[in-house]
Amino acid sequence: MPETAVSAPGKPAWADLSTTDAAAGKTFYSKLFGWQPEDQGPEAGGYVIFKLGGKQVTALGPVQNPGQPAAWSVYIATDDAAATAKKVRDAGGTVALEPMDVLGQGSMAVFQDPIGAFISVWQPAKMKGFDVTNQPNSFAWAELNGRGVEKTKPFYKKVFGWGDKTSPMGEGQPPYTEWQLGGESIGGGMEMGKDMPPSVPSFWMVYFGVADVDATAKKASELGGKVNMAPQDFPGGRFAILGDPQGAVFGIMRMTS
Repeated sequence: MPETAVSAPGKPAWADLSTTDAAAGKTFYSKLFGWQPEDQGPEAGGYVIFKLGGKQVTALGPVQNPGQPAAWSVYIATDDAAATAKKVRDAGGTVALEPMDVLGQGSMAVFQDPIGAFISVWQPAKMKGFDVTNQPNSFAWAELNGRGVEKTKPFYKKVFGWGDKTSPMGEGQPPYTEWQLGGESIGGGMEMGKDMPPSVPSFWMVYFGVADVDATAKKASELGGKVNMAPQDFPGGRFAILGDPQGAVFGIMRMTS
């Protein structure tokens, strides 16, 4: 399995799950993706690194506040979390968690963009981020699902240097935005559908690559998860949207081109 280079600033570097039941989460994702959980010890507050073939692919930890829903988070690489926090404020975003050191592994911060979607950053030290991506059962994509995606384009350009490429998605469908850095597409964004309940806020969703979208969706359901959007084709591949037993939403995808 090939290793990836350290994520360049502005690109996804890490993803993790805050869950209401860490033990159940370890069981579900280990069985679904074949991940091996490694508890980081009591000083890490129950944080668990998932590995695949000895390479770290993602992680989970308990939610920090009572009543907080289970959710996946995406982290963008930065070489200066404090400077990024300043850019966030200057660009009209909010700093939800000030930059903080994480046990000498690196520094993190959590922000909200102008439409309220949470996005985090990781300034690496000992822990660089993903060891492997874009392989079956590893991180493959991050996507902003929002109300007012157009409003976020100046924000992400100022904060991370992202350009954007917009493509039509067919009659009655909102256009799709690809976030680009140096001409490379590193994430996506699209307007929430009108069928999405107003109570659902704008959010970033994490996708994992799989060898078989249909089989993985079926397995997730058998393990107590939920298929929120049945497997279907998109230009270049196939995807589905799933939910784990604690309600955290994530996507799976397989590229065919």
